[in-house]
Amino acid sequence: MGLSYRRYWMIAGVAAMLAGCNGYTAPTPVADAGWARYGSDAGGTRYSTAAQITPANVKHLKVAWTFRTGEHGQGFPGDAWTTHMTWEATPILHDGTLYFTTSATDVIAIDAATGKLRWRHDSHVPRINYSDAASRGVTLWLDPQSATGAPCHARIFAPTLDSRLLALDAKTGRPCEDFADHGALDLSQGIHSTWKPGDKWRDYLVTSPPVMLDGKVILGSSVGDNRGVELERGTVRAYDARTGKFVWGWDPIPRDPSNPVYAQWSAKAAATTGAANAWAPLSVDPQRHLVFVPTGSASPDFFGGLRPGDNRWANSVVALDGDTGKLAWGFQLVHHDLWDYDSAAQPSLVTLQHDGRTIPAVIQPTKTGMLFTFDRETGEPVFPIVEKPVPQSGVPGEVLSKTQPFPSAPEPLVRQGPVTKDDMAALAPGCHPERYKSEGIFTPPSMQGSIELPGYGGGVDWGGLAFDPVHQIAVVNTNDIAMLVALVPRDQYEAQGDSKQYEDWGFSPMHGAPYAMRRKTWTSSLGTPCVKPPWGELSAVDMRTGKRLWQVPLGNAVANHWNLGMPGMGGPIVTASGLIFVAATMDDDIRAFDEHSGKLLWQYHLPAGGQATPMTYAINGRQYLVIVAGGHGALGTKRGDYVIAFALPQ
Repeated sequence: MGLSYRRYWMIAGVAAMLAGCNGYTAPTPVADAGWARYGSDAGGTRYSTAAQITPANVKHLKVAWTFRTGEHGQGFPGDAWTTHMTWEATPILHDGTLYFTTSATDVIAIDAATGKLRWRHDSHVPRINYSDAASRGVTLWLDPQSATGAPCHARIFAPTLDSRLLALDAKTGRPCEDFADHGALDLSQGIHSTWKPGDKWRDYLVTSPPVMLDGKVILGSSVGDNRGVELERGTVRAYDARTGKFVWGWDPIPRDPSNPVYAQWSAKAAATTGAANAWAPLSVDPQRHLVFVPTGSASPDFFGGLRPGDNRWANSVVALDGDTGKLAWGFQLVHHDLWDYDSAAQPSLVTLQHDGRTIPAVIQPTKTGMLFTFDRETGEPVFPIVEKPVPQSGVPGEVLSKTQPFPSAPEPLVRQGPVTKDDMAALAPGCHPERYKSEGIFTPPSMQGSIELPGYGGGVDWGGLAFDPVHQIAVVNTNDIAMLVALVPRDQYEAQGDSKQYEDWGFSPMHGAPYAMRRKTWTSSLGTPCVKPPWGELSAVDMRTGKRLWQVPLGNAVANHWNLGMPGMGGPIVTASGLIFVAATMDDDIRAFDEHSGKLLWQYHLPAGGQATPMTYAINGRQYLVIVAGGHGALGTKRGDYVIAFALPQ
């Protein structure tokens, strides 16, 4: 029997009174707000105009829906799933649908309001080992030459672990038959791939979603590090978005004497050196028809004696002409890299207010914990960059760069050494800094072992930064842990690799070089980092002045729930209401912070590691916050298959 009207309104009144007592009022419906690209927009600012969730009501966020992919490493070798595979996807929104790749790079579309499956495309990726089995997501393109609603008018471009690029109809998930080979483009051609059928490892992949510019789909690549001197080429390539036809390619390493920087290389090194690839997301400036590319280390990472010189354009941020792929300008952020200091984060294209000017700028975060800022039209630094002397104690056969570039502002967001006993954590049994070389940042690798601080997984990684255009604030999370690197003479490689003395080290052969390499995170016998916490932080920087506004530890030590600041993978986002959302940390929590104070406002424990960057949008009057929770093999966080959406109670 139904309620009488009188009783209904009595109960409703009591409910309203209780809601008022709890300080919660149902939110007012808001206008739609999108998240159309991996970094929210073409410039990777990770900013949203959605403002229904505010610092005042964020504590009331609840799970609105959960989607499970059902993917738990089925068919993959056990070590591939537990150690190498990582689900780092950020969904994108189009026409009420969320699109993303799974950890095995299947492609999924779900209803953005309910989380219900709309379609799933099986990418048929071989179940083998992949050197960098990361999956960060997809890209949308609307074909202006086709009618709305026509097949493949809206296309989803999805890279796969086995180096293919798929083109799928956004509405149905069916392949776009007119693109390449029935909707799939083989990316392993033309890059000197070492892979052959039957191999149990694949070392050339595309792990970040491509970018779109003027009807072209443009992408970099991931190349397995430290295998040898001669590796796959890190060519950035552009293809026709309708047909898959090759349009242009740009190799960070000059192969032709006509290249302006060819003279800075030896002829042999220019011919044989591999990598310098752009594995992090790219950015585009449609107005200026520029593609912004963050490049990585030339091969091998930790010995450069066979590639003398600065090794341009490895470890750089470059602007390419979107029509031709030719270099418009570039700046090298690390000379002659020996530390695996890839440009690992997406360049953020922002409009900056500085010195009374409005500047179209690009901010490039780095593993060194520094933010470099340039005028994106000219490449001129917004904040002066100074070349400073760096340590010169390299191994025989190495010729180091005498200086490295340092921006005058902002100041580094992480520690840069040298490391002494005073830097040791309170509980650090088995940590002996005197055993290793530590001369500050850019201490070269040595045979005795060198301390890297920041480490090769430190500073700012692929999560990048978020930028508030109204308040001109850049928000970034950083890793602040030390790592150890040692070079191994070639004739000692097998003996050291078999020795129990080094069983907790990871070895890489660096074939063709006089040295192999071993490395690890510098931890105590308890498994905790040797250096003092915090080991992970969240920072806000006023980019008008380059001054840091605040910095707080990010992440709890799992055993004791102390906010020590933990390492993490994944980036922040910022909203118009002044909220920062970030997951990333090893404690599997997602958090909300006040943008202006750094105060923690909300925290939720995810069912698996949230080593991804969240996204937010408003649809049907309601704002949602979405995070992929799949865990991370290298960090050892809990594995899962969750896409979780949060919203305010209605």
